[in-house]
Amino acid sequence: MYAIFKSGGRQYEARPGAVVKLEKLPGEVGENLTLDQVLLFSDGEQVQVGQPLVQDVAIRARIVEQGRHRKIIVFKSKRRKDYQKKQGHRQYYTAVRIDGIEKQA
Repeated sequence: MYAIFKSGGRQYEARPGAVVKLEKLPGEVGENLTLDQVLLFSDGEQVQVGQPLVQDVAIRARIVEQGRHRKIIVFKSKRRKDYQKKQGHRQYYTAVRIDGIEKQA
């Protein structure tokens, strides 16, 4: 059983028990979430594809961690113009554990 869902402008795959790092979501560690923007749902036998969303399917998740990714370096330069700019960036994320995928029927 798995589902494809949308969060923060990106698409993620959800399987029960998996930990997924999403774009920053409000909430404290230990809180429960319901992710209801499901694009595709498969129960092992049938596959439902939404147009654009699958109705009556929701993903239950629990916040495991609020953190930041590794630093990336953004370096810009223009040759022969004596221009260089170096900048670092760390993106915030929310790690969630997928507790289950529910079909309301």
